[in-house]
Amino acid sequence: MGAKLLTISDAVAVVENGMTIGIGGWGSRRKPMALVRALARGPATDLTVVAYGGPDVGLLAAAGKIRKLVSGFVSLDSVPLEPHFRAARQRGEIEFAELDEGMLQWGLLAAAHRLPFLPIRAGLGSDVPATFPGLRTVTSPYDDGEELLAMPALPLDVAFVHANRADAAGNAAFLGPDPYFDDLFCLAARHRVLSCERVVETAELTKEAPVQALRINRMMVDAVVETPNGAHFTSCVPDYDRDEAFQRAYVTAAGGDGAGWAAFRDRYLAGDEAAYQAAVRADDGSARRAGDRAQAKEGAR
Repeated sequence: MGAKLLTISDAVAVVENGMTIGIGGWGSRRKPMALVRALARGPATDLTVVAYGGPDVGLLAAAGKIRKLVSGFVSLDSVPLEPHFRAARQRGEIEFAELDEGMLQWGLLAAAHRLPFLPIRAGLGSDVPATFPGLRTVTSPYDDGEELLAMPALPLDVAFVHANRADAAGNAAFLGPDPYFDDLFCLAARHRVLSCERVVETAELTKEAPVQALRINRMMVDAVVETPNGAHFTSCVPDYDRDEAFQRAYVTAAGGDGAGWAAFRDRYLAGDEAAYQAAVRADDGSARRAGDRAQAKEGAR
């Protein structure tokens, strides 16, 4: 039962150059950031990333890991556009396949069912077909004869998701208000890595949430990693909310002249996950106050 329990570094070591990886969560909410930080530190590059993007995409873009991104958006929620992603796109460093959010879901669902595509109305009448090379339509074989988009499957080599609680076998409970599409990311992938706030006994999983919150089961998971505060600085409700002050400091550093990001990276990202968490705990607030000042200055313009 405990054979799936791995360290962060061992869990991400499966990722190789050129792979397609999926990252669960949504924007700046319940992202598997401990795993993402390890990916950013690791050797794998030239990745295709599939995600409802947030700082996961930003950190990997800043580290030069992404060749292609498939997403419906890349946002920090309270900050509309992720700054590292924006900069990478402006420099032409990342190929971007932008989809309607429902199309991305349908692509994962098709991959989960091992289908080549699924028909969908979302995207019709938009510019998505013009910006997504090879996207085709199909005609309903029934009397209605409706023309629909044929959303191709989005199979993943590896998926990374984060949950509130999990057992050593890979059964997981989401305690927050929305499971997002983490189950689809797992079902669409050949190898699935689940990080969690806390590993508990199986019987404990239904003590904090109803059985319906167990959207991921052991058949959908290959590796389990216990990462307390592992979604930081994104939210992992109800364990903790998004660290808005830290996010402001991140955005300020990312949007500066390069020296600010270098200082941020050296303070928070140069070491392993334990070093990151220690830096967050020991933070005297100076970096966060700088982010607050920058936001106040921007708002006064």
